[in-house]
Amino acid sequence: MRPYARTEHFVFYARANELGYARLGIVVAKRFAPRAVTRNTVRRICREVFRRMRLPARDCIIRMTSPVNTRNGPATGTGLKRMLHEELGRLMTSHGTNPKKR
Repeated sequence: MRPYARTEHFVFYARANELGYARLGIVVAKRFAPRAVTRNTVRRICREVFRRMRLPARDCIIRMTSPVNTRNGPATGTGLKRMLHEELGRLMTSHGTNPKKR
């Protein structure tokens, strides 16, 4: 699969499927997020942003490509969560999807 879109910390891959709904795969390497709490936060936010998007029937993979914080920095925090929401929102919006209205 070729990358569909890139941001500073993530790359997004997508391919059409015949299932009638979108599926998501998330790859967060330990070398980019050494703490489990950070990896789980990234995955949680990816799933949350994915659920809010109106996606066509596609298989999507989001892969982390660079560290989101340092070993000495906080594992999670409002700043990190806000940055992840914004970046992942841009990444999936570049795929031509619209967030669901709440």
